[in-house]
Amino acid sequence: MYNVRKLTEDLLYIGCSDRRLALFESAYPIPNGISYNSYLLKDEKTVLFDTVDKSCSAQFFENLVAGLDGRQLDYLVIHHMEPDHCALLEDVISIYPDLKIVCTAKTVALIKQFFDFEVDSRVMVVKEGDSLRTGKHELTFIPAPMVHWPEVMTTYDKTDKALFSADAFGSFGAINGNLTDEGINFERDYLDEARRYYTNIVGKYGMQVQMLLKKLCNFEIDTIYPLHGLVIKENIKAYKEKYDKWSRYEAEEKSVLIAYSSVYGGTENTVNILAGMLADKGIKGIKMYDVSQTHYSYVLSDAFKYSHIVFATTTYNNGIFETMENLLHNISAHNLQNRKIVLIQNGSWAPACGGQMKTILEKIPNIEFLDESLCIKSTLKENQLDELECLADKIVDSIK
Repeated sequence: MYNVRKLTEDLLYIGCSDRRLALFESAYPIPNGISYNSYLLKDEKTVLFDTVDKSCSAQFFENLVAGLDGRQLDYLVIHHMEPDHCALLEDVISIYPDLKIVCTAKTVALIKQFFDFEVDSRVMVVKEGDSLRTGKHELTFIPAPMVHWPEVMTTYDKTDKALFSADAFGSFGAINGNLTDEGINFERDYLDEARRYYTNIVGKYGMQVQMLLKKLCNFEIDTIYPLHGLVIKENIKAYKEKYDKWSRYEAEEKSVLIAYSSVYGGTENTVNILAGMLADKGIKGIKMYDVSQTHYSYVLSDAFKYSHIVFATTTYNNGIFETMENLLHNISAHNLQNRKIVLIQNGSWAPACGGQMKTILEKIPNIEFLDESLCIKSTLKENQLDELECLADKIVDSIK
């Protein structure tokens, strides 16, 4: 049975949600599922904005046929060629062979990589500022290369003052009835998964996000239609401010994130004592993660949130303990910048991980190491408490 939702007089939501998928892109846990958003504009001409993942193909085609209600499909706008949005492109063309695919030149090459149908005669290649009038609606195309693939573009509907934003302004999480952010507590109920989505999917490309934000200053936007997550109406200003901060790699919170791995509890006990010291010295909102228990995507997200980060781990096979090493490589790969770092190493007989952690992290721009000298041998000793207290004072002085 179709499930078509009316967004405006002319625009329908024909997307779907997947709550069975465990890992998005085989990498990121999605305990609350994921939505694949597709939109259908019914003007004098009909326009489909993106398709969905193959997992939702049956629902999507029921929605598309019901939404068109006997009309032909004139245009298919491709904002982003990842298969979670374009897997059904060839199937749509087999049903509506006369439609025109609207996309960037780089998208054409990617279509040919993913599919084998004849492409060139079907595409309408658009560039910065090109427009398409569908009747009363005028669509303007705004390329957004590397947010987060090179072919990405967004579309501005001048009539409705709406932005179809591709993967920008998206979030993890299925659609639970309500399609828009109207009436939700954005900070409490939405922001964490929106941040985790941004930092892990788009976070490496801060400069390119800044370029898109500057372009969008030229448009009055009342609604944002992303490819994942809720339609944004009430929180556009707040969301754009977050994107600006995240893409500049500016911390949201002047506080401390403590990420640690601990085999037999010695490292964990040390960071617990440190956290208590920080709290007693007035630091609020401290966040702690055992990186062997928590997927790195959550820790990475909070690394973008917090101004100061403590990494504490164990030497293992003369290197960095595996889960911590994985986290550090992911933080480096996602281009985090402008943070104050403290390193704590443990090693029962040959401590070696401290220098190796620094080697990974020092590649990151504008990183300041506040301290990298604390070395535990199996367990923290009483004669090291002063050293730990001194480390806590350095963090506090840096924050305050």
